[in-house]
Amino acid sequence: MSFSNEVKAELISAVTDKDKKYACLYGLIIFCNKITDDEICFQSESAEVADVFVSLMNEIFKGSVTISKDVIERKNGTSLHSFVVSDSESVRKVTETFKIDAEKREIDLKNIDNNSLSNFIAGVFLSCGSITNPESGYHLEFVINSEQLCDDLFTILNSIGFSVKKAVRKNNAVLYIKESENIEDLLTFMGAQSSTLEIINIKILKDVRNRVNRVRNCDMANLNKTSAASVRQAQDIKLIESVMGLDSLPDTLREIAEARLDNPEYSLNDLGEILDPPIGRSGVNHRLKRIKQIADGIREEMSKNE
Repeated sequence: MSFSNEVKAELISAVTDKDKKYACLYGLIIFCNKITDDEICFQSESAEVADVFVSLMNEIFKGSVTISKDVIERKNGTSLHSFVVSDSESVRKVTETFKIDAEKREIDLKNIDNNSLSNFIAGVFLSCGSITNPESGYHLEFVINSEQLCDDLFTILNSIGFSVKKAVRKNNAVLYIKESENIEDLLTFMGAQSSTLEIINIKILKDVRNRVNRVRNCDMANLNKTSAASVRQAQDIKLIESVMGLDSLPDTLREIAEARLDNPEYSLNDLGEILDPPIGRSGVNHRLKRIKQIADGIREEMSKNE
């Protein structure tokens, strides 16, 4: 099951008492695929949403609304559940109950009890909403086939503190949210608290992975830097060894030179610890700089003689 369908299944389980069911069904219907004076058509790819649509219709209208059902099998392996109310008496009963004007198709807040706004928006999400898997990104959207409904929902969501953006896609209006915290708040408001926690957990895991990668990259960069410095130091020491011999160096410099040749992978701290007596990083660095100066002097003399 996709994450979007998991969210929808959780929202369905939160619809319990009569007012919540009424508000949820209103959201499902007003944002459905088609409403005219002669027909109401509701379609969903989710079997769970399809079942709850029929269940709520039968419960609210006491079985008095005739609904025909069809399942369309698609080439990509998915199914489209289609429900049609087409007899004039059933259509009239639904539109009059929810005070729906098929031509204007706008939200009537009188249908929503103050405590049921969250269930209405949950119904809207069940009807035309989707959310991406948080493992791949953060994106929640409503795809709406009515500009008026889009404007109405935009106003409602903004009025209760949710920042949504508008777009147009294939002649449909789209309201969307990309900020993870905003998505979490909306899911919680609609009644999908477990899905909210799942997003938060995924964000934590992503953050831990990113931190580990940053540390690994930093360690690799430091290792590369240490390796490059070690190669340069070894070149200086071998040049001195071939021209002057390491015995020509003061004991302190000869000791660090031999230690570097024997331990090319060691950091400056590591080199300092194996000396007798041990010295700190700055001491090691100072001695290697003196060796570099000697090597540079040799190179300069060799250059003059060429």
